[in-house]
Amino acid sequence: MPEHTLKVAVAVSLDDASADRIRELEPRVELLRDPELTRPWRWQGDWEGDPDWERTPEQQSRFEAMLDEADALFGIPDVSPAALARTVRANERLRWVHTTAAGGGGQVRAAQLTEAELERVVVTTSAGMHASTLAEWALFGVLAGAKGLRRLEADQASRTWGDGRRLMRHVSEMTVLVVGLGGIGKVVAERFAALGATVWGTTRSGEPVPHVDRLVPIDELAEAAAHADAIVSTLPGTERTTGLLGADVFGALRDDTVFVNVGRGTVVDEDALLDALDAGRVGFAALDVTAVEPLPAESRLWEHPSVLLSPHTAALSVQEPRRIAELFARNATRLLDGEPLENVMSTKEFY
Repeated sequence: MPEHTLKVAVAVSLDDASADRIRELEPRVELLRDPELTRPWRWQGDWEGDPDWERTPEQQSRFEAMLDEADALFGIPDVSPAALARTVRANERLRWVHTTAAGGGGQVRAAQLTEAELERVVVTTSAGMHASTLAEWALFGVLAGAKGLRRLEADQASRTWGDGRRLMRHVSEMTVLVVGLGGIGKVVAERFAALGATVWGTTRSGEPVPHVDRLVPIDELAEAAAHADAIVSTLPGTERTTGLLGADVFGALRDDTVFVNVGRGTVVDEDALLDALDAGRVGFAALDVTAVEPLPAESRLWEHPSVLLSPHTAALSVQEPRRIAELFARNATRLLDGEPLENVMSTKEFY
């Protein structure tokens, strides 16, 4: 049965334009929003907000009261598992939570909700909203490796013109293995195919994917990696993917393979990656994510000459809040009209 209204508590900071966009796209949404009660952004789309900002006891009471009268939440409160658990248990009318992260499953898992609570409250994620920006960064990483970015930087810093004409690799002549053909991986495949690369991709389902020339069963990953010129990981962090890219995969590579990670750092065994870098099997690694974040100061990844690091910022763009707001509005319409929601999080694997 279609419903008339949906009370949505905005549980994280949201800019006025994005809030207005939700109301415009779905007028039946009643936004419960008070910018004084959410952590201010340090940059566009800073969903966690300023960690030094704290509510007064009176503000905390008002914030929790706002959450406890909502049918749905835009964002996990303070991006905090404990705050999510408190809200779910205090608000029996709550039935939908939308995470502003593409993953978000880590916080939901950490909230340790019961099966009954997970049955009552559906969780959707912002998966796919970052796909185009992450795909661009994956292209950037592979191109940086193919064109010898670090050698060019070193030559420029030393004012060295070079020791003759240097050969460079061409993406159109490369085989790129995309590990994970979800929302991000499909766009990565499309972008590399547009540059003429041969694209392979891992699959569990075996279903064809546009722009992918060869589907690789996940248990054949190491064999396929041995024939790839570049590997791009887009996998989420789950129990099943933890350490998936380890010694068997990195040990099978040909020399000078380019490796890019725009998924989750926990997918990579970083000791095995460093061994491959030292041996030259990985000629260049571009990492937007690491197993532990922030990356510890003692990690050798900081100083390795063939590693390029980005502090988990490849997905950020000024368009992100608007895109997430529009996704949320579409799902609000679906919920109000009794239709299935997009991007529903698995309560088994939490992604």
